[in-house]
Amino acid sequence: MAGLRLQTPALELRWPSPDDLNALAELAAAGVHDPEVQPFMVAWTDAPPDERARGTLQYHWSRWASWRPSDWMLELAVVRDGTVVGVQAIGARDFAVLREVSTGSWLGRRHQGQGTGTQMRAAVLHLAFEGLGAQHAVSAAFEDNDASLGVSRKLGYRDDGIERHVVRGRPATTRRLRLTRAGWNAARTVPVQIHGLQPCLPLFGLPSSS
Repeated sequence: MAGLRLQTPALELRWPSPDDLNALAELAAAGVHDPEVQPFMVAWTDAPPDERARGTLQYHWSRWASWRPSDWMLELAVVRDGTVVGVQAIGARDFAVLREVSTGSWLGRRHQGQGTGTQMRAAVLHLAFEGLGAQHAVSAAFEDNDASLGVSRKLGYRDDGIERHVVRGRPATTRRLRLTRAGWNAARTVPVQIHGLQPCLPLFGLPSSS
């Protein structure tokens, strides 16, 4: 997996090295969003800075340790102009049968608002649909998270219902979104290159000749 790379005109997405993880921990400690809001269903960013940093490392290590072809979550470091700026995740359960992936992401606060979110999501969607043969991609965001919802709609997602959650002791509503293979084909505008995928295919539950 360390050889897997996704490239867009502005970004490289890669399996994080130890140095990348250190950079991500520092980004998490510095802040990911306005403290007055909580965009994540698991409120990991409410922890103090040192705990956010440590938790970032522990989370990535736990994902590596628990990886199974039938249940995986690929957490890629996002690099722009040589600097690690955030994380783009893509995961699935029983992908070989369902052909459906989910995505999630975060960016360091000082790297937001530069179009990075669109390109990093487009990169993993290309991996899913073009590289792995997905048929669907799903995502979700709180109804007041205009940035995330805007990226999804720009990339062709359509509404797929709502869910209710408790965040910081209060009710909150997320909007589910779904992207079909046809929708992805119609909306894609970001060129993406995939490098080093072939040896990884069995780890995604696919034959090496897929």
